[in-house]
Amino acid sequence: MLQTLLTGWNFMRWMRLILGVVIAIQAIQMHDSLAGFIAAFFLFQVATNTGCCGASGCAVPTTKSKTNTIEDVEFEEVKSK
Repeated sequence: MLQTLLTGWNFMRWMRLILGVVIAIQAIQMHDSLAGFIAAFFLFQVATNTGCCGASGCAVPTTKSKTNTIEDVEFEEVKSK
């Protein structure tokens, strides 16, 4: 858990941290429980380094399958009059 908290800081994680803290301060000042739940959600995402889709759930897989091979393509030249 501590390793997850200390590594992998990118722009979106910083943005979630800032939003979570700002919304939490507003929730405390306004006594708003809904804003408190939203702040807790953002801060949970910061602590676990996840997004709405989970850990890299929206990312494109980086591994390529070995079944896709490049084949030679034959072209035919077409001339117009």
